[in-house]
Amino acid sequence: MVTKKTIRDLDPHGRVVLVRVDFNVPLDGGSVADDTRIRAALPTIRALRAAGGRLVLCSHLGRPKGKVVPEMSLRPAAERLATLIEHPVAFSEKCVGDDVHAGVAAMGDGDLLLLENLRYHKGETDNDRDFAQALASPAELFVNDAFGSAHRAHASTAGVTEHLSPCVSGLLLERELRYLEGALQAPASPFVVILGGAKISGKIEVLTNLAERADTILVGGGMVFTFLAARGLPVGSSLLEMERIETANEVTSAAESAGCKLLLPVDFLIADRFAEDASTRTIEATGGVPEGWMGLDIGPRSVELFAVEVSRASTVVWNGPMGVFEMAPFREGTMALARAMAAATDAGTTTIVGGADSTAALNLAKLGDRMTHVSTGGGASLELLEGKTLPGVAALDDA
Repeated sequence: MVTKKTIRDLDPHGRVVLVRVDFNVPLDGGSVADDTRIRAALPTIRALRAAGGRLVLCSHLGRPKGKVVPEMSLRPAAERLATLIEHPVAFSEKCVGDDVHAGVAAMGDGDLLLLENLRYHKGETDNDRDFAQALASPAELFVNDAFGSAHRAHASTAGVTEHLSPCVSGLLLERELRYLEGALQAPASPFVVILGGAKISGKIEVLTNLAERADTILVGGGMVFTFLAARGLPVGSSLLEMERIETANEVTSAAESAGCKLLLPVDFLIADRFAEDASTRTIEATGGVPEGWMGLDIGPRSVELFAVEVSRASTVVWNGPMGVFEMAPFREGTMALARAMAAATDAGTTTIVGGADSTAALNLAKLGDRMTHVSTGGGASLELLEGKTLPGVAALDDA
């Protein structure tokens, strides 16, 4: 595993540290509706403050596409952080320029300044060199603690590293890499991967990459019906990617060649329409899904089969729900899997969860704190599982 320098390798005392955080939080009426991502950054912020650093925090929020959108201001995040950290957080209405330099000049050791939304400037997502230099100019050191943006080569994740030194990871980013890269490069065996979600097209590279590493892959969610169609079974009105049927066959063959067991559900909960009050029944997978019906969750025998595999594992990585968990009648498969993961964690299994939907399902089940690690970055965690290098990580100093 390629390791990166961390804040433990810094002496920030009396120095200005540019810290890329992920404060891309939901807002409601001008206040933070969910502060999970802000809380995730607190260990790094507290450690740097305790060491006497002067912290200039930067983040994006939403997709303002290079324009000032008042509804996407980071000011509410500054107010929420001040409450959590129990220390004033200054806020700059700009993220580059004289106002920022003036704010930095007024800082003392341990002080905090949050810059306005980086994506108000087109130069952020374009990784414009001049914008990156302007963003870096008030600081001496760089810390990236925004795993959720590490898969983007933007000015605040990659560009600023050309103008600051050293450039290191924060504690959150370090933890993400330790678990996700560790699961790929040195997993304790048996290594079980659970993949769900709507479409196989979004998980092809994950399936292919993990088939070389995992002992077992459990497949659920809407993408399973493309696998069923590839085996010649009818899928009714279920989600189906006709253009990916050959891909499903290729993934199956790759798993077989690698000695990886690829398990599909053995039964389904089906409905006569995509609605919470639809008529439902459970069917065996062997006959496929009848015409006019659609599969919206895995069935009870599949839950039992998958739970047994999880209970035998030493490492489990889960990305993607088993069904349409947003609707109460079709969430039991996902909830049962979350309970099986929690029980496995209690028994000593390393359990790693990535992806926004999986995290949302865990929160619904109130089991997030029962996992070994819940990733804060959906796209970033997926790209790591695909075997890709994250630009925001690659740009940091090697240990």
